Amino acid sequence: MTTRRDLLKLGALAAAGATLPSFAAASAAMADIPKAEKPLDILILGGTGFTGPFQVAYALARGHKVTTFNRGKRPALEWAGRVEQLVGDRTTGDLKSLEGRKWDVCIDNPTSLPYWVRDAGKVLAGKVGHYLFISTISVYADGSEHGIDEDSALAQYAGKDAMAETWESMRANMELYGQLKALSEAEAHKQFGKNVTIVRPGYIVGPRDETDRFTYWPRRIAEGGEVMVPGDGDDPIQIIDGRDLGEWMIRLAENGTTGVFNACGPDYTLTMDAAVHGCHAVTGGPASFTHVPLEFIEKNEVALPIWVPRAGSPYSGYGTVSNARAIAAGLSFRPLATTVADLLAWYRGLPEARQAEVRAGISREREAELLRVWHAGNAA
Repeated sequence: MTTRRDLLKLGALAAAGATLPSFAAASAAMADIPKAEKPLDILILGGTGFTGPFQVAYALARGHKVTTFNRGKRPALEWAGRVEQLVGDRTTGDLKSLEGRKWDVCIDNPTSLPYWVRDAGKVLAGKVGHYLFISTISVYADGSEHGIDEDSALAQYAGKDAMAETWESMRANMELYGQLKALSEAEAHKQFGKNVTIVRPGYIVGPRDETDRFTYWPRRIAEGGEVMVPGDGDDPIQIIDGRDLGEWMIRLAENGTTGVFNACGPDYTLTMDAAVHGCHAVTGGPASFTHVPLEFIEKNEVALPIWVPRAGSPYSGYGTVSNARAIAAGLSFRPLATTVADLLAWYRGLPEARQAEVRAGISREREAELLRVWHAGNAA
């Protein structure tokens, strides 16, 4: 099970490690995409992490003008001279490069702290026509609730001064993560008024995902042998390909769509069993699946990513979040098989040392040990 602490840790890995080839691949794959009826001038805060490059590639394919704002740590070569890159640092309040400029749309990707939104508002309020904020389903007060929708209660801040919170203070107390995201949403409305779109994703997967949360499963299944799977197989899970999320954000901007949306997928009930067998259908090879219950998982402190049990966890509702409103607003999903195949192709192109890392899930040795314990305890 993945906790909010895990989410921040893995999100930091994603921001630190996403590699360049997928942007080029994404751009090539979009060669035949028709142009938008009205080109937009789009500012993307961030833009070089996980989903940002997919937003950029799709926006360029649709004929939009794109400006990114970030610390400039990634090579500008990724954009091949097609994107204006402004440099600054929101942690220190350095937004000078944004001053005196106007854009039709601003997409805010990396923000978890309310003061980042406040500071952006000081510079951009009245200078952008539409502000889109990437939030998270962690904003909901009760993650165990099934059928969470956009009107469900939000987490309430329990600290002293939300505007004084920093990355360091949030990491020290990860209970603040969802609370500060919720306050960041509120600050977005305060700074930018009615022309605001809040998008709340769950687990984001696919090429460029350096967290290995979902990657663990197709990679492990491709290795073959007996695979330990948590739960009885019927536990629902929700994932969204980073490309589906990124491209939908651009379409929301094109349509001027405002409101709050849960960006969880797919558009059907995906169970853990269906997910692992779906991965197996892509990877092929001899593999078998052994399901172990929540009690065994908890007793042995096993960390298997993406999965949440239907009951008994503060995150049990993360597999059944309502995405009806987002689908009605045009969110679509590519097939699981496509995500798995493209993810593996990207992953296998990474350096061997990187592929050897275990950033999520468990090692083969730990898995084999646990399976021995499980079978020994359940021998006839």
